[in-house]
Amino acid sequence: MGEFDFIARHFRPLAGKGAMELRNDGATMSVPVGEELVLSSDTMIEGLHFLPDDPARSIAQKLLRCNLSDLAAMGSRPCHYMLNVSVPADRHYDERWFTEFAEGLEADQKQFGMTLLGGDTTGSPFPLMLNVTILGTVRRGEALRRNGSQPGDGVWVTGSLGRAALGLQVRLGKLRHADTSLVEAYRVPTPRVGLSLYGIVSAAMDISDGLVQDCGHIAEESGIAITLFEELLPFSEAVRAHLTEYRETILLGGDDYELLMTCPADQEEVLQKHCETHGVPVTKVGTVTEGQGVTVLDKHHRPICFSRTGWQHF
Repeated sequence: MGEFDFIARHFRPLAGKGAMELRNDGATMSVPVGEELVLSSDTMIEGLHFLPDDPARSIAQKLLRCNLSDLAAMGSRPCHYMLNVSVPADRHYDERWFTEFAEGLEADQKQFGMTLLGGDTTGSPFPLMLNVTILGTVRRGEALRRNGSQPGDGVWVTGSLGRAALGLQVRLGKLRHADTSLVEAYRVPTPRVGLSLYGIVSAAMDISDGLVQDCGHIAEESGIAITLFEELLPFSEAVRAHLTEYRETILLGGDDYELLMTCPADQEEVLQKHCETHGVPVTKVGTVTEGQGVTVLDKHHRPICFSRTGWQHF
């Protein structure tokens, strides 16, 4: 099967308006009046972001959802995405694998209201490499940023933390007798798309590289200090069961893809009601003060010392 047959069989059915049935080298996209384009791009590599025996469907969903989480952190609604696939030869990434991969893409397209716009397909002498550039829109001037946090704000997170980090430990065979929901959280995150937080929160981003490190990004960009309280962090029972042994992994591990926000005190009730309306759990976990850096206090309000701050590619 040649490249163009491969594209036609697996990806042309996913193409939407402007994609020209994936028969051209480019595509078109219209942006509604009063809105502006938001773009984000992520690459996933076999062995680094997913394991070779992870289900094809879940790999596709994680690929899209990591990018959707970036849009959610900016208050943007998804429209389209571009997909680049680099496939190694003589591996298990065959016709059946890509059929299941495309099924995962199709399911999330329907759930999140977007379509494939274009991309590129190549062979590769390296492991399977997947890249998505996602395109969304937001009302002009209302994209959420990381640099608006002020002393006196509270620090808030959606959902629960640490499940994906422990899920990876399960997949690597390092953690046994764990709840199966941990692996599912690692494989298929839940992006918090659909919240309208402009005018409510002062800064926002998603938690991809670990809570502490991502708090550090907001602290640096906003020129403030953040204090987190361990006893306030939202952990599921499946995570709490391993908190003593895997404390650092849970607090620093990435792949949560929850939203991290700072919110002025007079907007806290609005934030809680808005999230409740959309069925999104939200928890206050810390405070913003003058200064710099991130401090995590244990239940005795003593600073916790870490061997690292979070995930680093380099």
